Amino acid sequence: MSSPPSSSSAKALDFEAASKSAVASVESLKFKLQDDIAGGVQVTSFSEIVDEVTLHFQIIRLAKQIYVWIGSNSANLGNLYAAAPTRPNNTVSVTSILGGASDNTGSGIARRLVLKTGLNIIVACNIPKNNPMLEANAEKKLIEKLIALGYSRSKSQSSGPGLSYS
Repeated sequence: MSSPPSSSSAKALDFEAASKSAVASVESLKFKLQDDIAGGVQVTSFSEIVDEVTLHFQIIRLAKQIYVWIGSNSANLGNLYAAAPTRPNNTVSVTSILGGASDNTGSGIARRLVLKTGLNIIVACNIPKNNPMLEANAEKKLIEKLIALGYSRSKSQSSGPGLSYS
């Protein structure tokens, strides 16, 4: 009896196929783990020219909060504010994390973003001081982008002065 020709080559092909399958499984697992680690984090960056000033925006959407950075001519963090819905009054609380209390550029943006989204908001704002029109127009561009990304609440949820909780 003669043995099948090239039985060693068949074993090599079986080993190669098993090896490729194992590598594909590991790669698939890597991507799944990366998706789990990311946990739905979405990062959006864009720039707009507002009142003849180039503003740069970065929005980081986490599970229950949004981090926003608005900057103009440098990549400095600027003033940092945290805002969150508070109970039982259904109002918004804002606090300055970095920056002086005399410059509240960004504080109002943080407050209104909580009302618009219903989420905790962190706003870092590095735009020129004492220019309320620039701040208002920057906020308008930011809200347009948040609406386009689907991060805002519906009109019926955000029409009242406060937030509702179930």
